[in-house]
Amino acid sequence: MSGLVTVYAVFASGEEAERVARALVADGLAACANILGPCRSIFRWEGRLEETEEVPVLFKAAETNAARLVEEIAARHSYEVPAVTVWKIDRALDAYTRWVHLAQKGGG
Repeated sequence: MSGLVTVYAVFASGEEAERVARALVADGLAACANILGPCRSIFRWEGRLEETEEVPVLFKAAETNAARLVEEIAARHSYEVPAVTVWKIDRALDAYTRWVHLAQKGGG
């Protein structure tokens, strides 16, 4: 195992995604955040079929930060029930793994 995770979350807008991503990288909870292009989401909410545009973000982080990162995303999120999941990274380039750990400590 690499000791890294990718935390996936979707946001209501690019502005919200950028605000949350910038804050969490600045706070050292994530080494990097990739804000992806808008996507179309179809889902069931409160018994109704819904469709909306959302902005996915991939947060790159050390596994030791995953629980706190998930909590902070949820606390800063506009949704009542935000989609936030943790994907464990089985393998990664050694240099990249070192960079993630260093970047979260303010280096990199």
